[in-house]
Amino acid sequence: MKTTDVLGCIGGATSLLVVSVLIPFVGPLFGLLSPLPFLYYTARLGLYEGIKLAALTVAIIGTAAYFAGYPQLTLLSLEFSLIGLGLSALFRRNLTLGYTIFFGVCLMLLVGMTILFIIGLSRNMGPVETVLGYLEGHLRATMKAYQGEMAGEGALELQAYAKVFMATVSHIYPSLMIVGTGFALWLNVVIARPLFRLGNLEYPDFGPMDRWQAPEKLVWGLIAAGFALFLSSESIEFLAINALIVILAIYLFHGLAIVLFFLNKYRVPPWIRFGIYFLIIVQQLFFVVLILAGLFDQWADFRKIHRRTADRST
Repeated sequence: MKTTDVLGCIGGATSLLVVSVLIPFVGPLFGLLSPLPFLYYTARLGLYEGIKLAALTVAIIGTAAYFAGYPQLTLLSLEFSLIGLGLSALFRRNLTLGYTIFFGVCLMLLVGMTILFIIGLSRNMGPVETVLGYLEGHLRATMKAYQGEMAGEGALELQAYAKVFMATVSHIYPSLMIVGTGFALWLNVVIARPLFRLGNLEYPDFGPMDRWQAPEKLVWGLIAAGFALFLSSESIEFLAINALIVILAIYLFHGLAIVLFFLNKYRVPPWIRFGIYFLIIVQQLFFVVLILAGLFDQWADFRKIHRRTADRST
């Protein structure tokens, strides 16, 4: 382990975590990339050296965070280091992109729930109560900031919206955690590709990402979850709506793969791609279009993937 490796891992992880805390709105997006330094240096040095480097990095970040007044960064750095180590182990197995994200999500949720359980023990709360309490605390802080500028009916409307928001989140928080975790891991896997190329490291052969598709049998899960919403049982409805959100998110990524395929096929310039991605983000109607495209792709075969496979087999 060289000094440059230690400084690179510590500097990269610290910078991403600090940006996530100090910069609003955009900062948390950079925070999602915090596993990248651990993933990169573990792939470069090997698992054993990567574990030692991760432990050293977490210890230094934790000490600095304690004196700087941001103790939460210690747990975040620990969580992201474990995720980076886990992704490195998954990369060595040469799994498909879908299985890599799936096992990565399972690992990340396990680590996250363990940390929430530890935090909850210190507060005599369970993991679910910890998450909802954290969200409610941030929501109250936001409401106080806005209520100072509002009065009368405006403040009452804000309180009503806050109650509706918390009631909605309390019903769908499992799916939000799964979808958010999946997005974070997908982002790290995608950005790791050019990073590995710069470091002359071996990157898994996931195949063309613009040809990725959701499992065909997933449609039965969508149908079952849809019908379960009409049942009178609250517990079944709770499971159904969360399963439905997760399945629709998978089809959303399927639709994004279709868009990427045609952008690559027609060699669309980067500035037009940026405009298309921006429209998708700001206009939620495109989410519905992408979900429907991903859902019906197994029958319509927009990219002619199944047709080419059949032609090759004959």
